[in-house]
Amino acid sequence: MGRFAVWAVFGWALIQGVGSHDAVGQGLATQASPSQVMAQTVLKQWPDGVISTTGHPGEWGYEEGVLLDGMVAEWHATADGQDFAYVKAAVDKYVTDDGTIKGYKTDGHTLDDIEMGRAVLLVYRVTQQAKYYKAAKFLEDQLAVQPRTASGGYWHKQIYPNQMWLDGAYMAEPFRAAYAATFQQPGEFDDIAHQLLLMDEKMRDPKTGLLKHGWDESKTMAWADKDTGLSPEIWSRAVGWYAMALVEVLDWMPVDHPQRAALVAALQRTMIGVVEFQDSQTGLWWQVLNRGPKRGQFHNKGVQPDGNTNKALDPNQSYGGPAHSTVADMSNENYPETSASCMFVYALAKGVRMGYLPQGDEGAARRGWEGIQKTFVTTGTDGLMVLNGTVKVGGLGGTPYRSGSYGYYVGEKTQANDAKGVGAFLLAGSEIEQATTEAFGQGKTVLVDAWFNSQTRKNAAGQTELFHYKWDDDANSGFAFFGRAFQRYGVKLATETTAPTAADLKKAQIYVLASPDIPVKNPAPHYMDQASGDVIEAWVKAGGVLVLMENDVTNSEFEHFNTMSERFGIHFNPVIRNKVIDNKWEMGTVMIPAGTGVFERPHKAYLKEICTIRVSGRAKAVVTDQGDVLMAMAKYGKGTVFAVVDPWVYNEYTDRRNKLPVEYDTFGAAIDLAGWAVRQAK
Repeated sequence: MGRFAVWAVFGWALIQGVGSHDAVGQGLATQASPSQVMAQTVLKQWPDGVISTTGHPGEWGYEEGVLLDGMVAEWHATADGQDFAYVKAAVDKYVTDDGTIKGYKTDGHTLDDIEMGRAVLLVYRVTQQAKYYKAAKFLEDQLAVQPRTASGGYWHKQIYPNQMWLDGAYMAEPFRAAYAATFQQPGEFDDIAHQLLLMDEKMRDPKTGLLKHGWDESKTMAWADKDTGLSPEIWSRAVGWYAMALVEVLDWMPVDHPQRAALVAALQRTMIGVVEFQDSQTGLWWQVLNRGPKRGQFHNKGVQPDGNTNKALDPNQSYGGPAHSTVADMSNENYPETSASCMFVYALAKGVRMGYLPQGDEGAARRGWEGIQKTFVTTGTDGLMVLNGTVKVGGLGGTPYRSGSYGYYVGEKTQANDAKGVGAFLLAGSEIEQATTEAFGQGKTVLVDAWFNSQTRKNAAGQTELFHYKWDDDANSGFAFFGRAFQRYGVKLATETTAPTAADLKKAQIYVLASPDIPVKNPAPHYMDQASGDVIEAWVKAGGVLVLMENDVTNSEFEHFNTMSERFGIHFNPVIRNKVIDNKWEMGTVMIPAGTGVFERPHKAYLKEICTIRVSGRAKAVVTDQGDVLMAMAKYGKGTVFAVVDPWVYNEYTDRRNKLPVEYDTFGAAIDLAGWAVRQAK
């Protein structure tokens, strides 16, 4: 079963504008989403990330990095393991066994060359292999010697002294944020915020609320305004880089960081301007962002520049004006641009899903996505998707000289299947795939336990870190994909690192406890006790949703844990069943039927080495197999408890990059389970 059939597992309803969470995942159409079709195109057209449309195919560079960002986003949204395999193969072209990055030029000091570090770091987080850490650390060390302006902002490149470009926000800061979070450097977020807020302060145009492309702090460049140091125009893709940088950095920034609110405010200011200048007819954004056609011109009447009606604009067709102008307005030669439109769709949709932007901005994202499909997407003679209309390059100064003027920007050429545009298209599509459900959990928090299961490991930097059934663990052992299932609904993720308190649980609506420790797993386990049980019971009674995930008797504690679960009529039996020999997957197969009251759809689940449940009182069986209860549910006061005999939605059997056959739709089951929990949460 390939990518398109896999999508049927999750349901076409997710991206067809279905207005009810009850429809999530129920559609069984085999048609793939646009971004899935594009991901399949990437796999076939550019094996291992050798991109034919770049100036130097197969060389380390930011264009390939943006493409890989898009493939990662698709993997996270769909759990299609082909996407991760593609990213890893692309990274492995460059990273040697000792962590050296082949072909990296250290003397350029260009932020562009940092961007692909995000893919390297992702591969490290998933595989835990030290060579990827070494490569990522090398890039982090490069930033330590990056030249800065007098106010502390990074030069965009060594050859552009004293200049900050919006492009650099995306090239450097999301990587830095991911690195800081992964390798326990919270102090780095102070400077990350400084870089982004310095741009907000110095580069924002007071008339439009948008940001100019470049700022020369020395005010000596020919393109720079002598009073402000700013470049003349507002280039769409530059604003897109900045908007995407903000939503990406916020993923990693500690929730209590003092500058977090300021970054959210900068994103909100930026997107207010972006929505204001969205073309009302096409839903797209223009190359020079604030200088699109006036109301009532040709496109407002449904007539294209060549006099035809009801026909999509051809992004590679000249309609008069400068020789390099495409999709040009008859009066000012401006044109809708693909990569920026995709970037804005991504930033808007993700900003709404993560709670940074108002719910109404989802409509602007959807209009933009529809416009992108109608205007820029075609099918090539080989049957693969073609994305037209991405501007190849936009810069300031240099040789030949780039003035940053209106005429310069609208004179830049576009090309089909530009890697930057394709990457942004995949990012946008990954968010639209989740947009139907993102409103249902807004304002809710799911808390995962890190007390009763508090296992640690050493990372490649020698630091001690929590792992095993944790949201931020991307390796086989983690709950990263289960967390993403909750985030599809707009739910915030949090971690309880101490014994649960009433104050902590009051901040969450859903609480997940998985596989309590035993000494062989954790030399100093924290066992369930009377006080913790009382707190949990009271929280459930008041309306909390408790998700209990036991394990088999060789991996998990039962006696103490049962003192809490039995309050709800759920007793975990300390046994082991579903032992799987080699790759005899059927030995771990559990069929989840539709209509269980928890799972909306049927699922072929894989539960290996599990215990069983005995229910009593208010608890009822949800899934049974061979006479054993494997999943149960109980109503208790205003709250609800769900129990399962294994934390089976952990990454190894969810992210589809391992050997488990794809017909086991663990991610689909995780999405269903998360959706049920969200619906129960008061």
